[in-house]
Amino acid sequence: MYARDPHWVPPLRRDVSRRLDRRTNPFLDHADMNLWLAFDGEECCGRIAAIEDRAHNDFHRERLAWFGFFEARNHATAGELLATVEAWGRARGCRAVRGPANPSLNESAGLLVQGFEDDPCLLMPYNPPAYRGFIEGHGYVKVKDLLAWNLDLSVPLGARIERVAERLRRRTDITVRRVDMKAFYRDLALMNDIYRSAWQDNWGFVPPTDAEMKQLATDLKPVVDPDLVLFAEMRGRPIACAVALPDLNQVLKRMNGRLFPFGLWHFLNRRAIITRARLALLGVLAGHRNVGLYPLLISEVHRRGVANGYTRGELSWTLEDNHSVNAGIVATGGSIYKKYRLYEKSLG
Repeated sequence: MYARDPHWVPPLRRDVSRRLDRRTNPFLDHADMNLWLAFDGEECCGRIAAIEDRAHNDFHRERLAWFGFFEARNHATAGELLATVEAWGRARGCRAVRGPANPSLNESAGLLVQGFEDDPCLLMPYNPPAYRGFIEGHGYVKVKDLLAWNLDLSVPLGARIERVAERLRRRTDITVRRVDMKAFYRDLALMNDIYRSAWQDNWGFVPPTDAEMKQLATDLKPVVDPDLVLFAEMRGRPIACAVALPDLNQVLKRMNGRLFPFGLWHFLNRRAIITRARLALLGVLAGHRNVGLYPLLISEVHRRGVANGYTRGELSWTLEDNHSVNAGIVATGGSIYKKYRLYEKSLG
């Protein structure tokens, strides 16, 4: 279906398999997921997953089912697939279906509705423009947009950002350090604490379990650039973190979903291929958000990214109505270049 699409990036088949397998995806310890394929005769023409995340429903006191891993050749196929998820959700007592999430907001989520002229960044979804009509045409309405921001690293950061960052650099009680790869899982636990505190009031957020964070970090550890995973510490205590990831999609696009035999060569030469990084996490502990740590960490990631040869950054994703964070990104020089939409349909 994507053979002629110049912007689709084939994921590693191994990674897709792991995400669908209860033995290797700890998200499924607290969620149920059913998978369906659609066929036209003997030809596969679509797929969908139905998901009920008990952790989400408990945390938000909702009764939601989710759809994800959605692909459909045409409008009719999409309708059959979505109706299957809706029937599954009704049978479980769910009040609505929301999606797409693959399989949760902590991994990959949203339907691309703006920005089809550029490749997706690492762990961000991609789909044809027609999918919007498929989903909206079957009674789904927008519930939230997720924004991706483009940052040209050849352009200096906004003066206000650098001014605040420089003021904090002069403080003796605040330091910035990179992740310690020799104590990777210790630092991961610190990062998880900051992430849970910083995001706890965000729409749709569900605290990831320790097992989920460990699995994601283990999968990404081989491609981490330690200079782009930073902690801000006050008197030796971590109070903020930033995580930017090299855009491995620039390598995966050459690998056609397979590591062996020829994909391994591209992977081993990834430092010569990757020119873009994605700032995926920027969090500050509650109680320290007025200090100015966001500008400091953004400035540090920008400076170190440029020094390591990156020419472009993506900041993703942010909620469309998170006005304070979005205003800060605008101040850095970032501009919205992709939008991902979450949809919902009542089952009442």
